[in-house]
Amino acid sequence: MTKKNAFYAQSGGVTAVINASAAGVIEAARENSDTIGALYAGRDGIVGALTEDLIDTSAEDAATVAALRHTPAGAFGSARYKLKGLDENRVEYERLIEVFKAHNIGYFFYNGGGDSADTCEKISHLSDEMGYPIQAIHIPKTMDNDLPHTDCSPGFGSVAKYTAVSIREAGYDLHSMCKTSTKVFILEVMGRHAGWTAAAGGLAAEFEGDAPHILLFPEIEFDRAKFLAKVDDTVKQYGFCTIVASEGVEIGTDFTRGDGREADAFGHVQLGGVAPKIAELIKSHLGYKYHYAIADYLMRAARHIASATDVEQAYAVGRAAVEYAVAGKSGVMVTIERESDEPYRWSIGEASLQEVANVEKFMPRDFISEDGFHITDTARRYLKPLIAGESYPPYVDGLPDYARLKNQAVPKKLETGFEI
Repeated sequence: MTKKNAFYAQSGGVTAVINASAAGVIEAARENSDTIGALYAGRDGIVGALTEDLIDTSAEDAATVAALRHTPAGAFGSARYKLKGLDENRVEYERLIEVFKAHNIGYFFYNGGGDSADTCEKISHLSDEMGYPIQAIHIPKTMDNDLPHTDCSPGFGSVAKYTAVSIREAGYDLHSMCKTSTKVFILEVMGRHAGWTAAAGGLAAEFEGDAPHILLFPEIEFDRAKFLAKVDDTVKQYGFCTIVASEGVEIGTDFTRGDGREADAFGHVQLGGVAPKIAELIKSHLGYKYHYAIADYLMRAARHIASATDVEQAYAVGRAAVEYAVAGKSGVMVTIERESDEPYRWSIGEASLQEVANVEKFMPRDFISEDGFHITDTARRYLKPLIAGESYPPYVDGLPDYARLKNQAVPKKLETGFEI
């Protein structure tokens, strides 16, 4: 029987470790060359499949593939491109199947969040319906940590480590100057609807008075009077106040964000900018001098401070996706299963894509302190192992030495193009 080729694509916002998953896929596919033929990657994610712009991963030598484990961002390019529902428009899905047929692709590995899980599930069903079965496996990735049915999402542990380290260092800085200068520092972190990243900042506060003093979660309704009182009390007690705020926090009608802003292809309004609004609120009501920082791309690209746990898990889910496909599985997402907190033990599992697609996992209320401004010991037990360990990239001349891929194009076979 003729071997089928495989297709891998990266989707949505990239992370410090998504390329580790890519390395896992590529290396496992090469080890299973008796079952899997060529492994192609989509240039700019799923867009590469639609436009028949495929990359031949066999052009990369083993050392370059291994270097993906310590290289941030998306090595093949990613995209925020959401395919329409099958009932709305089948054209895009039929185009994918057409491209897959032309290149003898029978395995589809999609590395992304909830929206990509939805796409993966639809392709699995439609391919069967069209008489060209494709084994579709979803590889989890999201720094937001909001995928269900998995203990954590690859990409989150490294962002969590960045947040905790950054707010601890900023706290030391602020404390040293607060007597005569700045009293308040605000770090705005990513997190649209779920406050996992902001929660991770709480790990830095191990002793009384440690930064951060206040965490702001999307899951907790913002109370202006309560918040200002907390800031004021903190400054009076410790001399300074540090805050980690999730970008998804709504801080009142006077500070509505998102109005008139463009939405991405997934329908998500671009966020960001809550930190200056909070700073303005503190200045106008309390008069304290402030500084703020918006971490944004810096936090998700920070491979130099990645969590070793995160790197290991990202690589493992990539390998597992190939192993599941070779075993005949389809329509599933690879999951990380926690077996114990101390010592931290985990294993690989799976979940049906029907249960994963477009479902968000929020912070449990028992992870958040009673006053809504910090994390509980339960949250600490969950978060602590996810930031454990260091996995530094190699450095040359003082800078990290990251992989540079050839990204050699695969010759097109279809006469018709496709506009997106």
